[in-house]
Amino acid sequence: MDLELDGRTAIVTGGSLGIGRATARALAAEGATVVVTARRLPLLERTAKELEAETGCRVVPLVSDTDDTASVRAMVRRVADELGRVDILVNGAAAPSGLVRNAVEEADPELLLADLNTKVVGYFRCAQAVTPHMKAGGYGRIINIGGLTGRSSHALSGMRNLAVVHLTKVLSDQLGPSGVTVNTLHPGVVETEHIHELYEKEAAKRGVTAAEVEADFVARTPIRRVLEADEIAQAVCFLASPRAAAITGESLGMDGGLTRGIFL
Repeated sequence: MDLELDGRTAIVTGGSLGIGRATARALAAEGATVVVTARRLPLLERTAKELEAETGCRVVPLVSDTDDTASVRAMVRRVADELGRVDILVNGAAAPSGLVRNAVEEADPELLLADLNTKVVGYFRCAQAVTPHMKAGGYGRIINIGGLTGRSSHALSGMRNLAVVHLTKVLSDQLGPSGVTVNTLHPGVVETEHIHELYEKEAAKRGVTAAEVEADFVARTPIRRVLEADEIAQAVCFLASPRAAAITGESLGMDGGLTRGIFL
């Protein structure tokens, strides 16, 4: 299926690693010009060079800090000035798995605020900055990478993902008349650079091995495996395309069936 992304310009925050990197690769492979943005320039430059070699499409590394409104606005302004348009925003810059996963007695309120600032307000900063450009072009796709902890009580940091869903719905209402859709994807357990750190942390809490933690996730997942980042990226590409024009304000779990809740 042709996703009609050739000639589009996409910004991927947190684009140097994990799901962000996989998404940047997939968008570039579909013909989009992709801006990967994060805080560390050397890693961004290496990622951009590798993805350009893989896809044959332009991948631009730009530094930004989504905790800083001025930084985000400067990055988006540079994209618009140098590339002429902003069509797609993939919000993915956040601390993997959240900063606060312990019991309330040990939880650090400042870390909780940091989580909310980065993932919720940070996503808002980016969406706000791209909105005028998307409205001017009559086309826009904002895809927020959430997380399944927003659908469970496993971690206090899960509240950030619930807030992202609320943000998604509000923005979809406001931007829909201008041709801009806004959706959230909730990845499940995905093979990334950070997932093994999560296994180790969970193992320490449970008094088991990291391998046993991974095996438990696999056993509880109906498809009986950990997901690949490329699988999430392909769903992002669809939502970023004109093919998904009728889908907005939605929150989609991509977890291989791990979640047992029923969401209408």
